[in-house]
Amino acid sequence: MRPSIGGEREDKFVTKSSPLFKRTRLLEGQIDEFLDKISEAGLIFQRALKIYLEKGPCEEFESSARNVNEVESRGDDLRRTIEMQLYEQTLIPDLRGDVLSLLEDLDYLMNIYQANCYRFSIESPDIPDEFHRDFMDLVETVVTCVDTVVMSARAFFRNIDAVRDHNSKVMFYETEADKISTKLKRGIFASDLPKVEKLHLRYFVDQVDELANEAEDIADALAIYTIKRSL
Repeated sequence: MRPSIGGEREDKFVTKSSPLFKRTRLLEGQIDEFLDKISEAGLIFQRALKIYLEKGPCEEFESSARNVNEVESRGDDLRRTIEMQLYEQTLIPDLRGDVLSLLEDLDYLMNIYQANCYRFSIESPDIPDEFHRDFMDLVETVVTCVDTVVMSARAFFRNIDAVRDHNSKVMFYETEADKISTKLKRGIFASDLPKVEKLHLRYFVDQVDELANEAEDIADALAIYTIKRSL
């Protein structure tokens, strides 16, 4: 392996519990910013859906949707920069594949936030008032689930011993999201809405719930990456 910047071998400093990029502060900062963007996208998404439920597809909602798009674009730029540095500086060759996969999976969470904003903007589903509370509960729960897997990813880079605790919370929130989405879909299909509207609303419930499912998949992958790093 080629020496890293400063002439020191990066893998020399990687122990089971030490920060993964202990000697590469710029890269460490970029990864932190990338993870921050995922959480920021979630907060804006949550605000956008709250606006949509209260006011429908108004300009205020559209503005929030555009903000999600801007954050996602910045996240993409950061991910590409991080990936380039991992290759150019020949950093962590034994773990690089896992880190690259993790970055791609985390980036996909922002893509889901963005795609859901587009779906609401384009299709403008009519969500009856009786489902607003459960729908917002679902949004809040999946955003919390994503935030928790972001904390798990941050721990993987900085404090690997904390990954397991964060992952257990991801599983909890994913289960809660499943409960809420099931309750919501049962209520939708038990209502007097036309069949086509029921299917339309079910689709949006599933698309929002996908965030928690994806977060759980990332937590599962992180558990494996953590074991491999600890060997």
